[in-house]
Amino acid sequence: MSQQASPSRGRAAWALVITSVAGFMAALDNLVVTTALPSIREDLGGALHDLEWTVSAYTLTFAVLLMSGAALGDRFGRRRLFLVGITVFTVASAAAALAPGIDSLIAARALQGAGAAVMMPLTLTLLTAAVPAAKRGMAYGIWGAVNGLAVASGPLIGGSLTEHISWQWIFWLNVPLGIALLPLARLRLAESHGAGTRLDIPGTLLASGGLFGIVYGLVRGPADGWTDSVVLLSLFAGTSLLAGFVGYSARAENPMLPMRLFRSRAFSGINAASLLMFLGMFGSIFLLSQFMQGVLGYSPTEAGLRMLPWTGMPMLVAPVAGLLADRIGGRPVVATGLFLQAAGLGYLASVVTADVSYAAQLPGLIISGIGMALFFAPASHLVMSSVQTHEQGIASGANNAMREVGGALGIAVMGSIFAAQGGYRSGQNFVDGLRPALVTGSAAVALAAVAALLIPTRRHATRPGDPAGPAEPAPVLDRVAG
Repeated sequence: MSQQASPSRGRAAWALVITSVAGFMAALDNLVVTTALPSIREDLGGALHDLEWTVSAYTLTFAVLLMSGAALGDRFGRRRLFLVGITVFTVASAAAALAPGIDSLIAARALQGAGAAVMMPLTLTLLTAAVPAAKRGMAYGIWGAVNGLAVASGPLIGGSLTEHISWQWIFWLNVPLGIALLPLARLRLAESHGAGTRLDIPGTLLASGGLFGIVYGLVRGPADGWTDSVVLLSLFAGTSLLAGFVGYSARAENPMLPMRLFRSRAFSGINAASLLMFLGMFGSIFLLSQFMQGVLGYSPTEAGLRMLPWTGMPMLVAPVAGLLADRIGGRPVVATGLFLQAAGLGYLASVVTADVSYAAQLPGLIISGIGMALFFAPASHLVMSSVQTHEQGIASGANNAMREVGGALGIAVMGSIFAAQGGYRSGQNFVDGLRPALVTGSAAVALAAVAALLIPTRRHATRPGDPAGPAEPAPVLDRVAG
């Protein structure tokens, strides 16, 4: 037995390293470009509208293709598609660094999002397959810490590279990491598949088209106005296509996303919580990073460093959160983290002024950081344990899509509130818009905490021989340990 244990531990360790690094690259590129926009505009030109798309093109394709990427992995092999995703992401990163103009940069960013959409949802399924059930809480904790840090530290890393080297290095950074991951993933990860069914082409097209319409409308809303005909048509078409997707999936024999999964309060609750959490977090980071630079006068690097009590907290707390989830369950840990995140944003909204000191902001940053760290790892744990093993790929894709849509919604809604109440004319004008936007973000995260509390604490065993599983699918850990 000892001869088998060592290879198993080694395989689990390699899987954790490979999936964490891949997740870091994909998560980092959500916000890494924000602090580099002035330098990009100086080098490549383009109007403000073009610069906005260097951020939103990535988010758009990432959100739209996530569930499709997970479904392709289940059908053609998760390791195989993981390698394809890494390759596309790495090549697109090099293309972005070499972009001669703003249009080619936007196209490369969209291709990056497509690669990330294939790569990201497969990180959790590959990790789950390699790690023993009793150790998954800690593994998810480390994975969540790395991914949470990547999302939140994007402005710091982007600002530091732009300020001290050049903006191209925010993309060159991915290239050596991707090249190193390809042989490691090929040699150290085991191949696995989902349910042996045909790819759901109609469901894939309906879901992708619906998400595209909604996210495009949300991205364009603040710039073009929420009554603009293209924005309204996009939101209406996207909503109609998603409604069609729900109706089709409820009747289809082998749908991409079985609607019966949403009969599980655990699956529905954690996905609602994820969407609302990312709405509040993304919108807040997007505005606060600008506030620290444009109003308080910090450089990009200085602003990122001052946000470390928030952005760096996942590295310290998330592994502990994973262990807590193993001991007491993910529900109380996630709910506590979300309530703390909401409290931290509410505190920042109450103290922010045009000349606020860093000491006054610090408690809100620390509370928000602890809350965010408590969310990431147990939330991943809850997603993967809310469905049966062969459905974990699509569950991961659906949850990541919810997060990305939540992020796009956060920037759109909070940006719209900011523009309606304030603007960039002066420091006080910025604060006038920032304060109600932060209140909105705090309220969204508080609603996420309420959604997390709806996740049941009692867990039911899977009935032998039931291919569809119960209405509340048995968690992976319970099925193995029980």
